[in-house]
Amino acid sequence: MSEIIKALNLKREFMVGNQKVLALKGISFAVHAGEFVTFMGASGSGKSTLLNILGCLDTPSEGEYLLDGISVKSMSKNERARLRNRKIGFVFQTYNLLPRTTALENVELPLMYNPEISSHDRREKAKMVLEAVGLANRMDHTPNQMSGGQQQRVAIARALVNDPVIILADEATGNLDTRTSYEIMALFQQLNANGKTIAFVTHEPDIAAFSQRSIVLRDGRITRDEVISKPASAADALAGLPKEEE
Repeated sequence: MSEIIKALNLKREFMVGNQKVLALKGISFAVHAGEFVTFMGASGSGKSTLLNILGCLDTPSEGEYLLDGISVKSMSKNERARLRNRKIGFVFQTYNLLPRTTALENVELPLMYNPEISSHDRREKAKMVLEAVGLANRMDHTPNQMSGGQQQRVAIARALVNDPVIILADEATGNLDTRTSYEIMALFQQLNANGKTIAFVTHEPDIAAFSQRSIVLRDGRITRDEVISKPASAADALAGLPKEEE
């Protein structure tokens, strides 16, 4: 099985005034095609720094990071941006949708940077992924006409539209209630069952339980890298919620 992400002895240091702060202290792991992996850790554990490196927004001070077999460390900012656009689908806690733009137009946005895709194909791809996330009847709605869960589904559709090698989700259920969180996790599990590789950052153990593997960071180091032998089913968890949460 091919390695989508490979991290080898990653270190990242920052200067804070005259102090050198080591945010990552030499971590190594791989994420293989078709995996659903969660990264956990408290504030200050290094997971935000790691996420920036995995998302090609930053580079390590030492060590090596390969995305789909491509070494990122020596790339220019523009080269990293191009790689990020073609290889990674991002989903954020705050959705990051354009407020006065329809769901369809929001989803089309990543394809605007690819001159090889015609406007017709761009629209058709956007429609297809919105249908895949259950929003066939919301394509012409703007974010303020949609619930938080629907907005996050638009964000997931936008992450899918480029057919990335990996979806990188940062606290993607952080702004949602329990029921909506489980609905979004059920969607992620469905996407994973259809072959999508997912790396999901969370601080919530009940959310991590829906993944196949959990990597825990503390003080810039990996303290646990554990395969979850039988991931919980988000659809079952949803069905088991008490009536008052509906």
